[in-house]
Amino acid sequence: MKILLGNFNAEVRRENILKPTIGNEMLHQDLNDSGVRIVNFATSKNLVLKRTMLLHRNIRKYNWNSPVGKTHNQIVHILIDWRWRSIILDVRCFRGADCDTDHHLVVSKVRERLAASKKGSTEV
Repeated sequence: MKILLGNFNAEVRRENILKPTIGNEMLHQDLNDSGVRIVNFATSKNLVLKRTMLLHRNIRKYNWNSPVGKTHNQIVHILIDWRWRSIILDVRCFRGADCDTDHHLVVSKVRERLAASKKGSTEV
């Protein structure tokens, strides 16, 4: 299982051709250079941007705002392998957490899927 998360400074916009990889719930209307790189990386490695696939109000989508408060960005992303994409149930930002930074706290809910082992069974 591959999970990649972090502050990529990547602004991703809606594009129907990339909907299976990036979803449809973006905050931005433009695509910056980091956004191009993260989309290309995700498609080449069979990853999905889970953060942009989940439906939330815009206030829960952005994780950085400018000191003036006029610019809001969704730049922290979680990428996961296509096969394991269903284990991430939710990703959202919490603005009230005091992290001593200009970024908001990003929290993800993950479901655990484990296979049962058939160890110890003996056949006669």
